[in-house]
Amino acid sequence: MIDASQVKAARALIGMTQEELAKAAGLSGQTVKRMESVGTERSSAGNVLLVQKALEAAGVQFIPENGGGAGVRLIKPKGT
Repeated sequence: MIDASQVKAARALIGMTQEELAKAAGLSGQTVKRMESVGTERSSAGNVLLVQKALEAAGVQFIPENGGGAGVRLIKPKGT
């Protein structure tokens, strides 16, 4: 599961506000704000997945914890 720091970093990477993310995920702005402030582990798995899918649709790739630390990056467009 992605964590709060990944959500914040992903939004910053693509220049998306909490409200824009909430709208894209079909959630309330308060839900996204809470997810970022208290952590994704305190949010429902369904809501975290909606946020993850919305950010991925906007071009973010989540990098899992694999010994080097979890993170985010932009997806390289195909053909480049």
